[in-house]
Amino acid sequence: MGTIRRLASAIELTALGMTLAGSAYGGPPFFTDDPEPVDYQHWEFYVASQDAKVPGDWSGTGPHFELNYGVISNMQLHLIAPLAYDAPSVGSAHYGYGDTELGVKFRFIEETNWVPQVGVFPLLEVPSGSSRENLGTGHLQGFLPVWLQKSWGDWTAYGGGGYGINSFAGHRNWEFVGGVLQKQVLTNVLIGAEVYHQTQLQVDFPNVGTAFNIGTVIDFSDQHHLLVSAGRSIDGPTIFQCYVAYQFTFDNSLFQFGSKPEGDAGR
Repeated sequence: MGTIRRLASAIELTALGMTLAGSAYGGPPFFTDDPEPVDYQHWEFYVASQDAKVPGDWSGTGPHFELNYGVISNMQLHLIAPLAYDAPSVGSAHYGYGDTELGVKFRFIEETNWVPQVGVFPLLEVPSGSSRENLGTGHLQGFLPVWLQKSWGDWTAYGGGGYGINSFAGHRNWEFVGGVLQKQVLTNVLIGAEVYHQTQLQVDFPNVGTAFNIGTVIDFSDQHHLLVSAGRSIDGPTIFQCYVAYQFTFDNSLFQFGSKPEGDAGR
């Protein structure tokens, strides 16, 4: 689901976690992602907000728009277009377009009784937001992760890690590792918990460290979903972080004149 933006002068955090997502989000509503791409010719569309509080600053997205598409079997294309804000306790608040995220998720091992599914999800942060107003980094960034997932009954575990490319003045490349355990408690309700760790990405600030989130996914129908999570740092500066999203899932039949989205037949 997200990007760790840079912190400068007093503490200025914008759009926590967007390069870690993903995606969004499970991905969403967690920072740790999974290897499972969107099905072929299927879509996921999110309207979401990711927010974080550190001493002296609130920042995040309000909202950001995420789009995933299953372009071929076992591969999805990914886009996040954010409206970002930064509201320090001292100084002016700023709101505007943030850094654009592009990615491709590819699953190269499918799950069996004994083998987890495995995939990669490289992400690129395009510096489309204003670094002067702390709405973007002003530099290209990349994230190269590997994700694994295994399910048994109503339980699913997924996680992995990756390497972030962030080598411009005052910053450094970084590593991320995280894991999620979740359970389908009702037919339409899933709950889960996440723990993750990220190494320092700014030379003179501790950044994220280790943090946790607790979240849920509620399915109102085959197409309409609510995703929510919240947590904080265990040994880092983040006092509070949260994610909330509406998700609409559909396939290409939505674009065919006179047809209904999958799951709406007979309604």
